Amino acid sequence: MAEPISVAARRGETIESVHRVHAVATESGRIVATAGDPGLVTFMRSAAKPIQAQPLARERDDLDDRDLAIASASHLGDEAQLAAVQALLAKARATEDDLECGTFEGSKLKHNCSGKHAGMLALCRAQGWPLEGYRLAGHPCQEAMLAEVEALADTKVVATAIDGCGVVTFALPLELMATAFPRIDEAVASAMREHPELIRGPRGLDTNLMQAFPGWTAKGGAEGLLCAAGPDRFGLVLKVEDGATRALRPALGVFLDSLGLDGSAFGPVPARNSRNEVVGELAAS
Repeated sequence: MAEPISVAARRGETIESVHRVHAVATESGRIVATAGDPGLVTFMRSAAKPIQAQPLARERDDLDDRDLAIASASHLGDEAQLAAVQALLAKARATEDDLECGTFEGSKLKHNCSGKHAGMLALCRAQGWPLEGYRLAGHPCQEAMLAEVEALADTKVVATAIDGCGVVTFALPLELMATAFPRIDEAVASAMREHPELIRGPRGLDTNLMQAFPGWTAKGGAEGLLCAAGPDRFGLVLKVEDGATRALRPALGVFLDSLGLDGSAFGPVPARNSRNEVVGELAAS
């Protein structure tokens, strides 16, 4: 096992803090490269959203790429993203009041998981399941989500817990996430690739990775997780040990380079102060 990727934050020439990043790459489920521990168990959090969108894609033939993309997104609440959530809610014959994701800036719609929740409502409507409580463990919607994750990972999840938006989240070793992600239904994956701007936003690492690597699918998760899939069943997962998402971008660049891919778009990140002056950088080694 190779050492984890080390990402150092420098202020001036002095190291101020260091993050350890575990990474694994697979081809058709076989590990081809690691940094750190590929068996590290963590929660998928929002990286599971494309998997959670799969039953929706199968059960609703009235959805377009924007619907499936926003159901897979952790959006930042821009005008186009909120319009996509509203369109999916309309197809679910549901309203903002039906969303059980909590609020952001006083709005359920602006919560970055509202697209996933709108998708779950649309699935419930198609299956005839009750809308109320769709987020809770034991509801048929969450049982379906669990079944999707276990089918793609080809194993039982290690643990479940409650995610930040109230639905069930799933824990797996990194290597099994890397195996599962390339198996995501093509209808969902192609929708994400077609609309990467809906998945996060202009500075989102998953959005940027899909824009830089045509044919790739990527989704980030809370606490410093990134899952991605390239052509030919290639899977890639990175996890920052201390959960600091800021370490993902430089770590991704270094890991891509180690795989013979061009990681130059994901190199060191300048550190800026409130005057927008560059006062250091975040860089991986």
